[in-house]
Amino acid sequence: MSDHLLQFLLIDPDPIFRLGLKVTLEAIPNLQVIADVPTATAALQVLGEMVVGNDQPIQLIILELDYEQLGLKFCRQLKALYPHIPILLLSSKSQPELLIAAKAAGINGYCSKGISISELVPILQEVANGGYYWVTDLVIVNSSLPFFKLRNNLQISGINNINQALYQVTKQLQLPGITLLNKAILAGQQRELLAARWIVNHLLTPRKERQKPSPENKLSSVNTSPNQAIIKSDTQPLINIPPIVSSQQLQSELLTLCLNKLQFPLDNLTNTPLEIDILRENKKRELFYIILRKFFQQLEEIRAFNFDKNQLFNLQSQILLDLWQFTITEFFGNYSRIILDKQEISLVKFLLDKTTDLQTEIINKVPLLFELLSHLLLLTDLYIDNISYPVGTKESESQALLILENLLIDMANAVIQPLLNNLADEESIKQNFYHRQMISTREIEKFRNNLSWKYQLRQYVTEAQTIFESRYELFIFAPRGITKISIYAPRNQELFQLSGIPLGVTLILEFRDAISPRIQSLVGFLGTGIVFVLTQVIGRGLGLVGRGILQGIGSVSFTDKGQRKN
Repeated sequence: MSDHLLQFLLIDPDPIFRLGLKVTLEAIPNLQVIADVPTATAALQVLGEMVVGNDQPIQLIILELDYEQLGLKFCRQLKALYPHIPILLLSSKSQPELLIAAKAAGINGYCSKGISISELVPILQEVANGGYYWVTDLVIVNSSLPFFKLRNNLQISGINNINQALYQVTKQLQLPGITLLNKAILAGQQRELLAARWIVNHLLTPRKERQKPSPENKLSSVNTSPNQAIIKSDTQPLINIPPIVSSQQLQSELLTLCLNKLQFPLDNLTNTPLEIDILRENKKRELFYIILRKFFQQLEEIRAFNFDKNQLFNLQSQILLDLWQFTITEFFGNYSRIILDKQEISLVKFLLDKTTDLQTEIINKVPLLFELLSHLLLLTDLYIDNISYPVGTKESESQALLILENLLIDMANAVIQPLLNNLADEESIKQNFYHRQMISTREIEKFRNNLSWKYQLRQYVTEAQTIFESRYELFIFAPRGITKISIYAPRNQELFQLSGIPLGVTLILEFRDAISPRIQSLVGFLGTGIVFVLTQVIGRGLGLVGRGILQGIGSVSFTDKGQRKN
C-alpha cells in the first residue's frame, strides 16, 4: 500500500450519493474527498480556492454527467481551465454517443454508478495517476436518423422519471407501520413501474444499447463487463480494500435513511400527546435536524477515544445531557432574550436553569440507547425484539433506525418541556414557535393539562405496565406522521425495583390475568345455561302453549261449522 494521499473533488447533484461515496472512500486509507459540491458554479469556486492557492492540490475530479449544469460544455470548461487535473465520469448515463463526446472533450475515464467499491478504487487510482478507463467497444448510434433526438430525450426522461418513482415506492414499502391495504397498493405500483421501465427501455433504446438500469443511484456489487479494461500506469500500486463494514459507513447509511424519513409529515397520529405537538411543522423539522446533527457529531468525538463497552455504558447519561443542552442552545438561539417581569433575560440560560426531575427522567429514559451506541461505535450485533441482527445487514440497519427515530422524538420532547412549564404563554415564544391553532391561552392550558395527565398516567400506570409486559414503546416517523410501535425487551431488573402504586398496578394486572380466564369460563357456562333454559325449556313451553291454543281455536271452528250446516 502506498503512503501517497489521493485527494478528490466530487461533483454530483445528488446529495445522498455524494454523502455515501464520500464516507465510503474516506474509510479507505490514503483516499480523501476534500470537497463535494452539487453544481458547476460551486465546483469552479472550490477549484479556484484550492488549486490556485495550492493548499490542497486536487488530483482527480469525479463528475456526474447530466443534461443540465454538468454537461459536456462544463467538461470542456474544466479541461480548459485545469488541464493537469484528470476527470473521471461516475455517471448513470451510458449512451455511447454521449461517452464518445465526453472522451473527445478530454475526459480521462468513465464508469457506471453500478460499479462496486472494490472495483471503483483501483480505477480512481489509475486515472488520478495518468491512466485511462474507458469502455473499449463503444457502439455508435447514428444520430442523423430522423427523430433520433426526440427518441433519445424521451428514453432518458422516461427512465429517469420511472426510476425516481420506483425508488420512492420501494422506500415506502420498507417503512414500518403501513397498513396491509397500503402494502398491497404499493406492491402493485412497484410491479407496474418495473413493467413500464422494461417497456420504455426496450421500445426506445436500440438493441445494442440495452441494459437493465438500476432503480437507485448507489454503489452496488456487479460483475465486471468483459468489454471494460483499465489502462494501467506504472506509478502506484493498487490499494487493499478493508473487507469489513466500518463504523463510519454504518453511521453514514443511518444518517441518510433518517434524513429521508424526516421529509415525512410530522403530525402526531398517536393518542399520546407529545410536547412537540405545540410547534409548527417547520420548527419540528428544524429541531429534529439539530438533534440529529449533534448526535452524529458526538459519535465522531466518542470514536476517537476508543471506549470499551463498560465505559460506553457509563457515558449514556452524559451523552444525552450534552445533547439536550446543545439542542436548547442551538434551537432557541444562544443570544435570544425575552422580557420577563419587566426584566430582559437570556432565554437559553433561563431554560437550562429550570431543569426539573421530570425533565431528567425524560432524558435518562430514552430506551435502547446503549444498544445503538454499541452497534454504531463498536460494531456489535443489534439484539432487538428477541432477535439478534448481525452488523452490516439491512435488518440491523432498519432496527437501528427505529431506535434513532425514537431518540430524536424523546429528546425533542425534553427540549420543549421546560418551555411549556415556565414560558408557555409568553407572546414572543408563541409568535416564533407555536402552531397557529395552539396560540390561544385556553388551547395552551388545555394542552398542558393533557401533558400533565400523561405524566401522571405514565408515572403510576403506563410505565409499570410496559415493564411488566417486557416491552418498550417507540415513537417513529411513518409516511403519514409520527406513530408508535411496541418491541420486546427484557426489563426484569426494572420490575424488581418497582414499589408503591406502580407495583400495585403490576399486581392488579397479574390478578386480572389469573382470574380473567376463570371468569370468562364461568360467564360462558352461565351463558350456555341461560340459552338452554330460554330455548329448550321456556321456548318449548311457549311452543306447546301456542300449539294448544291453535288446536283449541281449530276445534271451536269445526263445531261452529257443523252447527251452521244443521
